[in-house]
Amino acid sequence: MPFPIRRTVLVTTTTAALVAGSVLTGSLSASAHPGHDHGHHDGHLTPRTSFTMAADGSSGATQGGEGIPNIDSVKKTIATYYGDPGTGIADKVDSPYIREMRSIMTKQTKELRGEYRRAVAKHEKPAIVLDADDTTLWTYDMEVADMHFVFSPTEQDVWVQDQRFPAVPAMVSYVNTAKAMGFTIFGLTGRNDDQKAATIANLEKVGYQGFTSDHYFTKWTGKGASQQPSYVQCAAASCTTVEYKALTRKHIEQDLGYTIVDNLGDQWSDLQGGYAEEQVKLPNPTYFLPSTDLPGLSEPRLAPRTHFRMAADGSSGATQGGEGIPNIDSVKKTIATYYGDPGTGIADKADSPYIREMRSIVRKQVPIVATQCAVASRHHRNPAIVLDADDTTLWTYDMEVADMHFVFDPTLQDEWVQDERFPATPSMTSLVSVAERSGCTIIGLTGRNEAQQTATIENLQKVGYPQFAAEQDGNRTYYTKWTGTGASQQPSYISCATAKCTTIEYKSQTRAHIESRAGGHYDVVANFGDQYSDLIGGSADRSVKLPNPTYYLP
Repeated sequence: MPFPIRRTVLVTTTTAALVAGSVLTGSLSASAHPGHDHGHHDGHLTPRTSFTMAADGSSGATQGGEGIPNIDSVKKTIATYYGDPGTGIADKVDSPYIREMRSIMTKQTKELRGEYRRAVAKHEKPAIVLDADDTTLWTYDMEVADMHFVFSPTEQDVWVQDQRFPAVPAMVSYVNTAKAMGFTIFGLTGRNDDQKAATIANLEKVGYQGFTSDHYFTKWTGKGASQQPSYVQCAAASCTTVEYKALTRKHIEQDLGYTIVDNLGDQWSDLQGGYAEEQVKLPNPTYFLPSTDLPGLSEPRLAPRTHFRMAADGSSGATQGGEGIPNIDSVKKTIATYYGDPGTGIADKADSPYIREMRSIVRKQVPIVATQCAVASRHHRNPAIVLDADDTTLWTYDMEVADMHFVFDPTLQDEWVQDERFPATPSMTSLVSVAERSGCTIIGLTGRNEAQQTATIENLQKVGYPQFAAEQDGNRTYYTKWTGTGASQQPSYISCATAKCTTIEYKSQTRAHIESRAGGHYDVVANFGDQYSDLIGGSADRSVKLPNPTYYLP
């Protein structure tokens, strides 16, 4: 039978001092063992849903960890938007993305006849310019199922040469209608000259009419005859996307004599730089290709959104529209800024917004924890603090980003665990030390498995946590999850709704066990974790959420 659960109060990282102070006062007047109150309130233990994020990643310096969209929640939101059930394959029949594309292109198609008539009346040659990837050819399955949001030019070339891409929803009808009316159709893509023939063949295969080799612009490779054209003059040796695309549109208009009525693209850099009467931005939260605008040109209208609403469970993908979903590449850049990662996947270990935020949190928590531990010890309540492992006491950023690229791999994770590679989470060694000196027992509670327990404790001790041990005073004080093999089985004090326990079931019932006589009859005065699932379910006087936008464990 599950143990009674006590009321839990969240200490946010922005209001820690005020909230924690009120909780501390309450705990002083609590009963000898407040862990067995029957009420608990987890209403405040929920992720943020409102975010401010600049596309260039700079918000990582200002927003704090909870203010950065969690990358796993972003992935789930994108999956919902594309009707992806978790396989990395988009629904090709119906999804919020398909419905949004139909709405956009129905409007654009209705405008074609009037646009064509106006151009002809002015004795112009009307043309439409379209990007390739995610404007005419749909890359979702490659980006997600094959690449897992980690772009590989080698793998992309395989997809291009094999002509694997389906058409972007609603685009074939739009292009073919425009062609039938008399528009000249131009393609303008960042794909290179070696991919041109396969791209045009792919377009034809999925039903497009009007794309021809002489009206399809791909980027030069710099090899052989594939050289930068004279009409593209760039400020540096390597042209930006805007320079390449805007100056190519200028060439189409001024040298070839066309009027570009509509310019369609899924990236803002497809549209910036002028030389089109109308720019049509198509939704794409799966990658971001930034580029500075042409010198002296200001186009504030052609800029990404900076304010977002996103639920942690991914459900916002059904309601927000593509532009309302945080772009995953921008999220990665924002996270990198927050951790002081220069682009290598390695966090700065000396100074970063994350380190400064952790230092601030710990500075506020140390006197509160010290007082709680000391008071409870004087009252013989056997006080303890409970701490998660990953990104609460041991810092996983370099593994998550440099090694896994935000794609969790349990085999790689086990290598890191067994090799004891993790540094300490910034400032947490000092908090744990103060808690022990003030009379608290230090207890670990992690989702790592029992086969990883010894290496985890050794890693903790190696980086400055001598307080962690498998047992203390005859009681278990480091809890890892059972593997289901051999003697490592689900303990009797944990009862779950299904065969597979949730993180909340496992952790909350373990905390209840810790507070029971069988578990040592501890009073958990504070529970620290980087995931809300580390904290929900009570059996702690206070819950302290540490920032972590690099993964989400619901």
